[in-house]
Amino acid sequence: MTDTEMKIDPQRAAALVSQIKSVRERITAVASGRDVRLVAVSKLKPANDILALMQQTSPPQLHFGENYAQELIQKAEILPRSVKWHFIGGLQSGHCKNLAKVPNLWCVSSVDTEKKVQLLDKYRGEFISSFSSSSPSEPTPEKLNIHIQVNTSGESSKSGCEPGAATVALCRAVLTAPNLHLLGLMTIGAIARSVATTPENENEDFLCLREQRDLIVKELGSEFGKDGKLELELSMGMSEDFEGAIVAGSGEVRVGSTIFGQRPLKSEAKIRE
Repeated sequence: MTDTEMKIDPQRAAALVSQIKSVRERITAVASGRDVRLVAVSKLKPANDILALMQQTSPPQLHFGENYAQELIQKAEILPRSVKWHFIGGLQSGHCKNLAKVPNLWCVSSVDTEKKVQLLDKYRGEFISSFSSSSPSEPTPEKLNIHIQVNTSGESSKSGCEPGAATVALCRAVLTAPNLHLLGLMTIGAIARSVATTPENENEDFLCLREQRDLIVKELGSEFGKDGKLELELSMGMSEDFEGAIVAGSGEVRVGSTIFGQRPLKSEAKIRE
């Protein structure tokens, strides 16, 4: 089934458009003129929903986030190449090869070990080389953008590298990888802090991630930055706390349920309807 054959329910599409319009307005209200990227987290939602937002929002919504590697890969096969996919779930080493072969995978936002850096770099490089020779008429896939995930809350249940030397070392590894681009840092943080966040009540996890960004710029800027500076963004903020994250300096927010509504059980989810 191609995207032209995929059915879009008009009522569902209207609801999605209304909900993402509201989120965009809320972002604009606190962004102070900054361009904040909205990643619509479409995990466990059908490709039909994504296509509806691409076709019926203005400007079109193109950045979509997925938590499960296989789900992202399957959706990428049936949706337009213009989608800019973000992998935001827990990254396993075994995912790296197949994810790196998605031509329009725009960012991997959950990199937390040097082994995963090496694997993503290796397989993206192989894919770019093979793609250039086998599909000369298609646009060549670009370097993968990377967010280093930092465990700012120190919770054992959370993925991410430790703040400090470990984060600096991992950023260095990405900066020296020829097929990767260090876009910035990402955190999820503690749920309790997220719930308590408001534009006036700053989240400790957001503050920690900002401090990590400043540390990396200080430690690695003279080596890798332009004029001694590194341009690194912060990716923090989800449905519960994205406005507070933007006030704290986030350049990207990941919003799912506020746009798409309650998710089904994973066992009941459909790739397309």
